Amino acid sequence: MDGLEVQRTLQQKGVHLPVIIMTGHGDVTLAVRAMKPGAADFIEKPFAKEALLASLEDGFRRLSDRAAIGDRRNDAKVRLQALTPRERDVLEGLAKGLPNKTIGYDLGISPRTVEIHRANLMSKLSVRSLSEALRLAFAAGGE
Repeated sequence: MDGLEVQRTLQQKGVHLPVIIMTGHGDVTLAVRAMKPGAADFIEKPFAKEALLASLEDGFRRLSDRAAIGDRRNDAKVRLQALTPRERDVLEGLAKGLPNKTIGYDLGISPRTVEIHRANLMSKLSVRSLSEALRLAFAAGGE
């Protein structure tokens, strides 16, 4: 099995680790075939030890970044669970960029009730601004 086959097999099995392809016969086509599905790097042999170490460091950084993103997503999901279904509906409307009047019309409630739900959800989420609430909603995957 060559490196591209290993990469493809890992992805098919749901393993999304940074892959570094090392080859002794690289060309642009092969590099594109490796990088397009997400290879972290493409190194041609012979390579300097520093090039390999830099590539490995980048791969570990990607893993760390992915873990931090997962942590933020999980935190956001937990915090959003504190909202009532109506507050979630209001947050969804806000995430779409809709004004209170439109959200109220769509939900069959008054704009003032939307404002109350908005204030409640901001309090429950412990955010001080709409942008913070939206960042939280987007971090959770738009839920």
